[in-house]
Amino acid sequence: MTRYRLLYFDIMGLGEPIRFLLSYGDFDFEDVRLDRGEAWAKIKSSMPFGQVPVLEIDGKKYSQTLPICRYLAKKLDLLGDTDLDVLQVDSAAEAIHELRKQIALFFREDDPVQKAKKKAETVKNTAPFYLNRFEDLVKSNDGYFHGGKLSYADIYFVAILDFYNYCLEFDVTKDRPHLRTLKEKVQSIPKIKEWLNNRPKRNF
Repeated sequence: MTRYRLLYFDIMGLGEPIRFLLSYGDFDFEDVRLDRGEAWAKIKSSMPFGQVPVLEIDGKKYSQTLPICRYLAKKLDLLGDTDLDVLQVDSAAEAIHELRKQIALFFREDDPVQKAKKKAETVKNTAPFYLNRFEDLVKSNDGYFHGGKLSYADIYFVAILDFYNYCLEFDVTKDRPHLRTLKEKVQSIPKIKEWLNNRPKRNF
């Protein structure tokens, strides 16, 4: 039996899409939550690129959120039927991930003046640019990001929503009914619902 061990900080963040997929697949996994202080400093150099999340599979470490998600998606038949389907699903997942990176740029900014400036730009322009296109994609694909059926892009989006909402300080699915419905569909999947009910409660 394959052994999965997820290494990440005690937040949802980039670890949550991986946790969602592991839960969806009913994989038995160890959810290791790292302290950001000395404990992390001691093991950082042992990570493939000095960062987390890292998924250990039978004791071997693998890094980078999207490749890990894609690996799990392939095992779970959540990539698409054809190469072009896979391209579309990957493109959606990458855009969802890109918005997370844009939001993180202001969220992690230490200078309060620069943080406020970057946040205002993100809230006014960057986030709506992506979110409106996500809404259009889901609307035109029968309620999913591609092909009228569940893919890892849908799961990734719903898993990262808490981060979006916390940092932007508003519900990004408000006034975007297709994204809201997608969220409800993914969160109602039995194994994901079970994860949501039992996971540690964190803000983002």
